[in-house]
Amino acid sequence: MRMIRKRSGTRGGGGPARGRLRAALGGATTVLLTATALAALPQSTAHAADTLGAAAAEKGRYFGAAVAANHLGEAQYAATLDREFNSVTPENEMKWDAVEPNRGSFSFSRADQIVDHAQGKGMEVRGHTLVWHSQLPGWVSGLGATDLRSAMNNHITQVMTHYKGEIHSWDVVNEAFQDGGSGARRSSPFQDKLGDGFIEEAFRTARAADPNAKLCYNDYNTDGVNAKSNAVYTMVRDFKSRGVPIDCVGFQSHFNPNSPVPSDYRANLQRFADLGVDVQITELDIEGSGQAQATNYGNVVRACLAVTRCTGITVWGIPDKYSWRSSGTPLLFDDNYNKKPAYDAALSALGGTPGDPGDPGGPGDPTAACTATYSTAEQWSGGYNGKVTITAGGSPISGWSVNVTLASPQQVVSVWNGSPTSNGNVMTVRSTWNGSLAAGASTSFGFTVNGGTTPPPQVGACTAS
Repeated sequence: MRMIRKRSGTRGGGGPARGRLRAALGGATTVLLTATALAALPQSTAHAADTLGAAAAEKGRYFGAAVAANHLGEAQYAATLDREFNSVTPENEMKWDAVEPNRGSFSFSRADQIVDHAQGKGMEVRGHTLVWHSQLPGWVSGLGATDLRSAMNNHITQVMTHYKGEIHSWDVVNEAFQDGGSGARRSSPFQDKLGDGFIEEAFRTARAADPNAKLCYNDYNTDGVNAKSNAVYTMVRDFKSRGVPIDCVGFQSHFNPNSPVPSDYRANLQRFADLGVDVQITELDIEGSGQAQATNYGNVVRACLAVTRCTGITVWGIPDKYSWRSSGTPLLFDDNYNKKPAYDAALSALGGTPGDPGDPGGPGDPTAACTATYSTAEQWSGGYNGKVTITAGGSPISGWSVNVTLASPQQVVSVWNGSPTSNGNVMTVRSTWNGSLAAGASTSFGFTVNGGTTPPPQVGACTAS
């Protein structure tokens, strides 16, 4: 269970504080709902989700994006992230050169910015990455074997301790195997000086630092059955047989016309899952355009859904212009944040309903009818008060509705400033007295949840009337 560690600037805790809750309501109309009453509400007609994160959540999975801290100040970037995704991976901000540029001197400010943003929006966070041959500060490569072992274990411990309880899954070791047909380990300071055992040692150190985080091995060109994936498979099988703590394997899934989605992609994911580990698609991008790109994205999503232990998908960026291979236009949104055919294909494969592919939506976009953003107002042992802020787009609206998805055993026990109905673990809240909003104006509704504080609720897109 993920507990939110309280850093300065993140949301705080507190007791149930019903007095504070009632004071916050003021004279507003209040709708109180017991857990029994919520279960007895009329069952709303099931409908398909219309964002990637919401659709994935309905399938019990996450759909995330790699995020760069320096883009969070861009309104369309943040709006698209907040609307579409329910998981984030820091793109570079948690790598060794970013957090420990000098030995023993750690800097977490940029990574904290991403984690704080994600927590404020109810998103999960993947940690990327602890031990990797690339983006190492120069001092690491100059160490002898004894010092290097000490530095590696200290780096893992310090970074994971800083984020203990806040990271769902960690890429503990990244890209440790060679390309080609040898199946050999890649030359790196860790491999060359510490030998094959460095990966096992890294995982054991990581487990000690945060026993509740999922620990992953992550690599590229392992998406189909080949010499490289066979070598990783053999390592994971050995780790599982000897009790080495490994929980998941990440498949980066960088595809292009010369390296397409392999025909045995699903089967390869399944054989790893059969070892008793989760599988995650961690850095998905597919070069191309139009229907060909859309078909490939749809195939990847369907492959993940077909494997029970495929827990989620992360695309490596949001708009094409910020991709590490932007000339190949490999992402789901174009340079102007318009949804591409690939977006519709991914959403449809998740069971969602695509809208207008040319409508980027989100705050700041005059075509967006309304948006919904989540924050935790108060939190205590066993529950919390959630708040959803509704903001009208470029035109006035007369009403709104939003879906809120909870994880069992969480239950909503009261709702205010909105009219709720339920369908299983999905609560739909509609406006009451606060439906009429001028262009750009905001209102909010709130709810109290008992049965645990994590994971946070998933809030779907706002629908205006």
